[in-house]
Amino acid sequence: MGAGHVGGLYHDADGPLHRLPAHVKTAALLAFVVAVVATPREAFWAFGAHAILLVGLWAIGRIPPGFVGKRMLIETPFLLFAIALPFVARGPRVEVLGMALSSDGLWAAWNILAKATLGLGATLTLAATTPLPSIIRGLERLRVPRVITSVAAFMIRYLDLLADELHRMKIARLSRGYDPRWLWQARAIAATAGTLFIRAFERGERVYLAMVSRGYAGSMPSLDSGGAGAGEWTRGLAVPVLAASVASGAWLLR
Repeated sequence: MGAGHVGGLYHDADGPLHRLPAHVKTAALLAFVVAVVATPREAFWAFGAHAILLVGLWAIGRIPPGFVGKRMLIETPFLLFAIALPFVARGPRVEVLGMALSSDGLWAAWNILAKATLGLGATLTLAATTPLPSIIRGLERLRVPRVITSVAAFMIRYLDLLADELHRMKIARLSRGYDPRWLWQARAIAATAGTLFIRAFERGERVYLAMVSRGYAGSMPSLDSGGAGAGEWTRGLAVPVLAASVASGAWLLR
């Protein structure tokens, strides 16, 4: 399930993080993100401590920094938005490198930059150490409604199928000597998108009828593969507890 997308985010290694149960790591991710979001934006040292914890996880999980760094480029649009805030926000102005920037905008930009980057890094750590099917099983173990996990499982599977279908359509266009890429070729690109939508809809209908004929009644069989011991929970929640302690200390020292 979702082999192509797993290959893009999952880093195949045999580290301690890879061996932790998926639901433990998912719960730890949520706790870490909450601790980061709760950290006051003025506490620069606290965000540095969170970053050190995250880099430590990469070392323990044997995840190359370059592997994570390339995938963190996905947040570039958000970073551009954050960089623009000091220029467009209102309020008192301060001079930075000869430019009059909004003080509130600078704080907001820093807040978005720090928390979004740490949250994305933590999420990529989970994805790099846990195959997507295991994450789905972990969500079921955490009592996420079955309908949500079923939809997520199908979505992961059919993103690969749609990508393959789009690739075949591109090859068909190239074989006919046509490869629309530019704005003035928008009509051909729109036609491709429309055709892909119709094919996806028809494939979904065929898959659903096949499932119903095999006894599907609205829910998938449980993928639950067992719980975790106290030792695994202790190891998994160690970093979130440290992050929560850092956030609490930042509020006390504020």
